[in-house]
Amino acid sequence: MEGSQSKLMQYTLGVLAHLLLLLAWYLFVELGDVPKFVMPSPADTLAALFQPNYDWWSNIAVTGTEIFGGYALALGVGVTLALLFTWSKTLEALALPLLVTLNMIPKVALGPLIIVWFKYGVFPNTLMAFSIAVFPILLTTARGLREIEPELLDLVRTLRGSRWQIFTKIQLPGALPYIFAGMKVAAILAVAGAIVGEFLGSDRGLGYLMLQVQVTLDTPAMFMAVLLITMLGMGLYGLVLLLEKLLVVKDARVS
Repeated sequence: MEGSQSKLMQYTLGVLAHLLLLLAWYLFVELGDVPKFVMPSPADTLAALFQPNYDWWSNIAVTGTEIFGGYALALGVGVTLALLFTWSKTLEALALPLLVTLNMIPKVALGPLIIVWFKYGVFPNTLMAFSIAVFPILLTTARGLREIEPELLDLVRTLRGSRWQIFTKIQLPGALPYIFAGMKVAAILAVAGAIVGEFLGSDRGLGYLMLQVQVTLDTPAMFMAVLLITMLGMGLYGLVLLLEKLLVVKDARVS
Protein backbone atom coordinates (compact mmCIF):
# COMPACT_ATOMS: atom_id res chain seq x y z
CA MET A 1 0.00 0.00 0.00
CA GLU A 2 2.83 2.36 0.88
CA GLY A 3 4.52 1.56 -2.42
CA SER A 4 1.37 2.49 -4.36
CA GLN A 5 1.02 5.77 -2.45
CA SER A 6 4.67 6.56 -3.11
CA LYS A 7 4.22 5.94 -6.84
CA LEU A 8 1.07 8.07 -6.91
CA MET A 9 2.89 10.90 -5.15
CA GLN A 10 5.79 10.60 -7.59
CA TYR A 11 3.48 10.83 -10.61
CA THR A 12 1.53 13.71 -9.03
CA LEU A 13 4.71 15.70 -8.45
CA GLY A 14 5.83 15.02 -12.02
CA VAL A 15 2.55 16.34 -13.44
CA LEU A 16 2.67 19.32 -11.06
CA ALA A 17 6.19 20.21 -12.21
CA HIS A 18 5.02 20.32 -15.84
CA LEU A 19 1.98 22.45 -14.94
CA LEU A 20 4.18 24.87 -13.02
CA LEU A 21 6.49 25.16 -16.02
CA LEU A 22 3.50 25.88 -18.25
CA LEU A 23 2.27 28.53 -15.80
CA ALA A 24 5.71 30.13 -15.61
CA TRP A 25 5.85 30.23 -19.41
CA TYR A 26 2.44 31.93 -19.57
CA LEU A 27 3.26 34.48 -16.87
CA PHE A 28 6.64 35.30 -18.39
CA VAL A 29 5.09 36.08 -21.76
CA GLU A 30 2.02 37.92 -20.49
CA LEU A 31 3.51 39.92 -17.63
CA GLY A 32 6.78 40.59 -19.41
CA ASP A 33 5.01 41.75 -22.57
CA VAL A 34 7.35 39.57 -24.63
CA PRO A 35 6.93 39.96 -28.42
CA LYS A 36 5.32 36.98 -30.13
CA PHE A 37 8.25 36.49 -32.49
CA VAL A 38 10.59 36.14 -29.48
CA MET A 39 8.46 33.80 -27.38
CA PRO A 40 4.83 32.98 -28.11
CA SER A 41 2.29 32.27 -25.42
CA PRO A 42 1.08 28.69 -24.83
CA ALA A 43 -2.18 29.60 -26.58
CA ASP A 44 -0.39 30.92 -29.67
CA THR A 45 1.79 27.82 -29.77
CA LEU A 46 -1.26 25.56 -29.57
CA ALA A 47 -3.00 27.56 -32.30
CA ALA A 48 -0.12 26.79 -34.68
CA LEU A 49 -1.02 23.11 -34.45
CA PHE A 50 -4.32 23.76 -36.22
CA GLN A 51 -2.85 25.55 -39.20
CA PRO A 52 -3.09 23.08 -42.13
CA ASN A 53 -0.27 24.59 -44.20
CA TYR A 54 2.34 23.02 -41.89
CA ASP A 55 1.18 19.46 -42.67
CA TRP A 56 1.88 18.44 -39.07
CA TRP A 57 0.80 14.82 -39.22
CA SER A 58 2.90 14.02 -42.26
CA ASN A 59 5.97 15.60 -40.69
CA ILE A 60 5.30 13.84 -37.38
CA ALA A 61 5.11 10.53 -39.23
CA VAL A 62 8.43 11.17 -40.99
CA THR A 63 10.31 12.16 -37.84
CA GLY A 64 8.71 9.34 -35.86
CA THR A 65 9.76 6.82 -38.49
CA GLU A 66 13.34 8.10 -38.35
CA ILE A 67 13.48 8.00 -34.54
CA PHE A 68 11.82 4.63 -34.00
CA GLY A 69 13.46 3.07 -37.06
CA GLY A 70 16.95 4.20 -36.04
CA TYR A 71 16.32 3.10 -32.48
CA ALA A 72 15.10 -0.37 -33.48
CA LEU A 73 18.11 -0.80 -35.77
CA ALA A 74 20.46 0.31 -32.97
CA LEU A 75 18.86 -2.16 -30.56
CA GLY A 76 19.19 -5.08 -32.96
CA VAL A 77 22.76 -4.30 -34.03
CA GLY A 78 23.92 -3.40 -30.50
CA VAL A 79 22.66 -6.60 -28.89
CA THR A 80 23.91 -8.75 -31.76
CA LEU A 81 27.42 -7.28 -31.65
CA ALA A 82 27.55 -7.62 -27.86
CA LEU A 83 26.59 -11.29 -28.18
CA LEU A 84 29.24 -11.90 -30.85
CA PHE A 85 31.84 -10.27 -28.61
CA THR A 86 31.00 -12.70 -25.80
CA TRP A 87 31.39 -15.61 -28.21
CA SER A 88 34.75 -14.43 -29.57
CA LYS A 89 37.32 -12.51 -27.55
CA THR A 90 39.38 -12.12 -30.72
CA LEU A 91 36.51 -10.43 -32.49
CA GLU A 92 35.97 -8.14 -29.50
CA ALA A 93 39.65 -7.18 -29.35
CA LEU A 94 39.62 -6.49 -33.08
CA ALA A 95 36.31 -4.66 -33.49
CA LEU A 96 35.61 -2.86 -30.21
CA PRO A 97 38.53 -0.37 -30.42
CA LEU A 98 37.48 0.43 -33.98
CA LEU A 99 33.88 1.01 -32.88
CA VAL A 100 35.08 3.31 -30.10
CA THR A 101 37.10 5.32 -32.61
CA LEU A 102 34.15 5.57 -34.98
CA ASN A 103 31.90 6.64 -32.14
CA MET A 104 34.26 9.53 -31.37
CA ILE A 105 33.60 11.05 -34.80
CA PRO A 106 31.18 14.00 -34.35
CA LYS A 107 27.90 12.95 -35.87
CA VAL A 108 27.40 16.43 -37.30
CA ALA A 109 30.54 15.81 -39.36
CA LEU A 110 29.08 12.54 -40.62
CA GLY A 111 25.88 14.22 -41.78
CA PRO A 112 27.16 15.68 -45.06
CA LEU A 113 28.85 12.38 -45.92
CA ILE A 114 25.65 10.41 -45.27
CA ILE A 115 23.79 12.84 -47.53
CA VAL A 116 26.39 12.37 -50.29
CA TRP A 117 26.15 8.58 -50.00
CA PHE A 118 22.39 8.16 -49.51
CA LYS A 119 20.86 11.49 -50.69
CA TYR A 120 18.00 13.14 -48.80
CA GLY A 121 15.16 11.27 -47.18
CA VAL A 122 14.05 9.16 -44.27
CA PHE A 123 16.77 6.51 -44.61
CA PRO A 124 19.86 8.73 -44.08
CA ASN A 125 18.23 10.38 -41.06
CA THR A 126 17.39 6.95 -39.69
CA LEU A 127 21.05 6.04 -40.08
CA MET A 128 22.00 9.19 -38.18
CA ALA A 129 19.71 8.20 -35.30
CA PHE A 130 21.14 4.68 -35.40
CA SER A 131 24.76 5.87 -35.35
CA ILE A 132 24.20 7.87 -32.16
CA ALA A 133 22.01 5.34 -30.33
CA VAL A 134 23.84 2.07 -30.99
CA PHE A 135 26.92 2.53 -28.84
CA PRO A 136 25.33 2.77 -25.36
CA ILE A 137 23.23 -0.30 -26.11
CA LEU A 138 26.32 -2.20 -27.25
CA LEU A 139 28.37 -1.30 -24.16
CA THR A 140 25.70 -1.97 -21.56
CA THR A 141 24.62 -5.22 -23.21
CA ALA A 142 28.21 -6.46 -23.39
CA ARG A 143 28.66 -5.68 -19.71
CA GLY A 144 25.42 -7.44 -18.82
CA LEU A 145 26.38 -10.56 -20.73
CA ARG A 146 29.72 -10.65 -18.90
CA GLU A 147 28.00 -10.43 -15.52
CA ILE A 148 26.54 -13.93 -15.89
CA GLU A 149 28.16 -16.35 -13.46
CA PRO A 150 30.76 -18.49 -15.31
CA GLU A 151 29.83 -21.55 -13.23
CA LEU A 152 26.26 -21.36 -14.52
CA LEU A 153 27.45 -21.11 -18.12
CA ASP A 154 29.82 -24.07 -17.61
CA LEU A 155 26.95 -26.11 -16.19
CA VAL A 156 24.76 -25.46 -19.22
CA ARG A 157 27.65 -26.29 -21.55
CA THR A 158 28.23 -29.62 -19.80
CA LEU A 159 24.58 -30.37 -20.46
CA ARG A 160 25.34 -29.74 -24.14
CA GLY A 161 23.32 -26.59 -24.43
CA SER A 162 23.85 -24.75 -27.71
CA ARG A 163 25.13 -21.20 -27.89
CA TRP A 164 21.68 -20.01 -28.86
CA GLN A 165 20.08 -21.83 -25.93
CA ILE A 166 22.66 -20.37 -23.54
CA PHE A 167 21.92 -16.90 -24.89
CA THR A 168 18.11 -17.12 -24.81
CA LYS A 169 17.78 -19.06 -21.55
CA ILE A 170 20.65 -17.73 -19.45
CA GLN A 171 22.50 -14.72 -20.86
CA LEU A 172 19.64 -12.64 -22.22
CA PRO A 173 17.41 -12.82 -19.11
CA GLY A 174 20.40 -12.04 -16.90
CA ALA A 175 21.53 -9.13 -19.06
CA LEU A 176 18.10 -7.50 -19.46
CA PRO A 177 18.61 -4.93 -16.66
CA TYR A 178 21.79 -3.71 -18.37
CA ILE A 179 20.20 -3.77 -21.81
CA PHE A 180 17.35 -1.57 -20.63
CA ALA A 181 19.79 0.82 -18.98
CA GLY A 182 21.43 1.32 -22.37
CA MET A 183 18.06 1.51 -24.10
CA LYS A 184 17.01 4.44 -21.91
CA VAL A 185 20.09 6.43 -22.87
CA ALA A 186 19.73 5.43 -26.52
CA ALA A 187 16.10 6.60 -26.60
CA ILE A 188 17.24 10.15 -25.87
CA LEU A 189 20.12 9.99 -28.33
CA ALA A 190 17.97 8.59 -31.16
CA VAL A 191 15.75 11.68 -31.04
CA ALA A 192 18.79 13.96 -31.20
CA GLY A 193 20.25 11.97 -34.10
CA ALA A 194 17.11 12.12 -36.21
CA ILE A 195 16.70 15.88 -35.72
CA VAL A 196 20.38 16.56 -36.46
CA GLY A 197 19.93 14.61 -39.68
CA GLU A 198 16.90 16.69 -40.64
CA PHE A 199 18.76 19.93 -39.87
CA LEU A 200 21.68 18.93 -42.08
CA GLY A 201 19.68 17.78 -45.04
CA SER A 202 16.04 16.81 -45.43
CA ASP A 203 12.90 17.76 -47.28
CA ARG A 204 10.41 16.47 -44.69
CA GLY A 205 10.04 16.11 -40.96
CA LEU A 206 9.68 18.33 -37.90
CA GLY A 207 13.32 19.39 -37.95
CA TYR A 208 13.01 20.42 -41.59
CA LEU A 209 9.81 22.30 -40.79
CA MET A 210 11.60 24.23 -38.03
CA LEU A 211 14.18 25.45 -40.52
CA GLN A 212 11.45 26.55 -42.93
CA VAL A 213 9.45 28.58 -40.40
CA GLN A 214 12.63 30.07 -38.94
CA VAL A 215 13.05 32.12 -42.10
CA THR A 216 9.71 33.87 -41.50
CA LEU A 217 10.22 34.16 -37.71
CA ASP A 218 7.14 31.99 -37.15
CA THR A 219 8.11 31.26 -33.57
CA PRO A 220 4.81 29.61 -32.54
CA ALA A 221 5.29 26.94 -35.20
CA MET A 222 8.90 26.45 -34.07
CA PHE A 223 7.77 26.00 -30.47
CA MET A 224 5.09 23.55 -31.52
CA ALA A 225 7.62 21.54 -33.55
CA VAL A 226 9.90 21.38 -30.51
CA LEU A 227 7.00 20.20 -28.33
CA LEU A 228 6.03 17.51 -30.83
CA ILE A 229 9.62 16.28 -31.06
CA THR A 230 9.70 16.14 -27.27
CA MET A 231 6.47 14.16 -27.21
CA LEU A 232 7.89 11.65 -29.69
CA GLY A 233 10.93 11.23 -27.46
CA MET A 234 8.75 10.84 -24.37
CA GLY A 235 6.67 8.24 -26.17
CA LEU A 236 9.76 6.20 -27.03
CA TYR A 237 11.17 6.53 -23.52
CA GLY A 238 7.80 5.59 -22.01
CA LEU A 239 7.65 2.49 -24.21
CA VAL A 240 11.10 1.44 -22.96
CA LEU A 241 10.00 1.94 -19.35
CA LEU A 242 6.86 -0.11 -19.96
CA LEU A 243 8.81 -2.98 -21.49
CA GLU A 244 11.29 -2.86 -18.61
CA LYS A 245 8.44 -3.04 -16.12
CA LEU A 246 7.01 -6.07 -17.91
CA LEU A 247 10.28 -7.96 -18.47
CA VAL A 248 12.56 -7.04 -15.57
CA VAL A 249 11.77 -7.51 -11.89
CA LYS A 250 11.94 -4.30 -9.88
CA ASP A 251 14.91 -5.26 -7.69
CA ALA A 252 17.03 -6.15 -10.74
CA ARG A 253 16.59 -2.87 -12.64
CA VAL A 254 19.66 -0.72 -13.19
CA SER A 255 18.86 2.91 -12.45
